[in-house]
Amino acid sequence: MDQSKGTPTPMVSSYLLSALAGSPIGNESKYRSIVGVFQFMHKPPDVHFKAVKRILRYLQATIDHGIHFTATSHLSLIGYSDASWGNDPDDRCLTSGFYIFLSRNPVSWGSKKQHVVSRSSAEAKYRSLAHAAVEVTWLESWLGELHVQHTGKTTPWYDNSSTVVVSANLILHSKFKHIELDLFFVRENVTIGRLVVSHVPAQYQVVDVLTKPLSTGCFTKFKAQLKVVSKLEILQSRI
Repeated sequence: MDQSKGTPTPMVSSYLLSALAGSPIGNESKYRSIVGVFQFMHKPPDVHFKAVKRILRYLQATIDHGIHFTATSHLSLIGYSDASWGNDPDDRCLTSGFYIFLSRNPVSWGSKKQHVVSRSSAEAKYRSLAHAAVEVTWLESWLGELHVQHTGKTTPWYDNSSTVVVSANLILHSKFKHIELDLFFVRENVTIGRLVVSHVPAQYQVVDVLTKPLSTGCFTKFKAQLKVVSKLEILQSRI
């Protein structure tokens, strides 16, 4: 694959992988040796192997890329979180993700497929907001131990208006009672002033790179926002 043609994105935006799609491949051991730990390890079909090859082509095209950290005099914690609701065609479980920035630099991120089925997009997104709030709380504690002071209140940005409203509403609605632990955790942090949950338009939701396949244009835009650049771009910016 080292001589293969690179691709600008790791996934095709118009296709969702399913455990039931495609035909069995002949060399399963080769597939498993490439992917290691993966969701579809049992009887992998050819469409999954094709998806793996595309990821390798993306890695080949971006082998000289990295995160470009820049200095700043004011430190602030800013978070983004989101979830892809019902995107898994096999079990409809959601994938949640988050990005935490210290000023303009990404310092923590992650994505995870959840093991429960959310009954609404608001529920799915609120679960992911709670996960981001946990990460932000830990980062604040860690910065405090290092005696690093950040300015202002930590702001998680979300592209779902219902999630933003519920985070500050002290009334527990019946449709959210099954996730009340997540609700109370976020609300407590909002009430004491640790968090300010704010709305961000969907077209600026950078966490989409962790929860769903994107078009080349969206992926490239978010990659730049995450400060993932090539060595050449860094050198050119210094000229």
